[in-house]
Amino acid sequence: MHTPLGATTIPHATPPELTQGTGPHTDPVALTILHQEDKEEGLEVFTGGKWQSVRPVLGAFVVNIGDTFMAMTNDIYKSCVHRAVVNRHSSRQSIAFFVCPWHDKVIRAHDSLIGPNGKRLYPEFTWSQLEVFTQDSRRVDDKTIKYFAHCLSESSSAE
Repeated sequence: MHTPLGATTIPHATPPELTQGTGPHTDPVALTILHQEDKEEGLEVFTGGKWQSVRPVLGAFVVNIGDTFMAMTNDIYKSCVHRAVVNRHSSRQSIAFFVCPWHDKVIRAHDSLIGPNGKRLYPEFTWSQLEVFTQDSRRVDDKTIKYFAHCLSESSSAE
């Protein structure tokens, strides 16, 4: 595994409802460990059919499951659809620690995680393939991993 680090500043805006922080997306990595530095809310997760605010807790981390982990578990664990929203009072800062497989490691669900139908939901891939797909080819959103799997399946069936 390798672990890139990222920092984000989400500026304040007036009125906040006319400005988007980051659009809804899932992270393509295996896990994201997030430290919200401020007291201001701004991270939201989509659960139960609606957006829920994640209140910052002093000294706590938020751990999001990403697309790679979802593929590794054959959808037993789901990627966390989330977004960052702006507020009218102040800018927010967060630091994210991304957990990713090594670039050349093949990602596939373990045999013990295959359901009664005996089917893997995602074709085998490497982290470098997914990274190139998300960084060079396409904006990351909540459908990225499904579209990536579709593209891999299409290219392997054409061979």
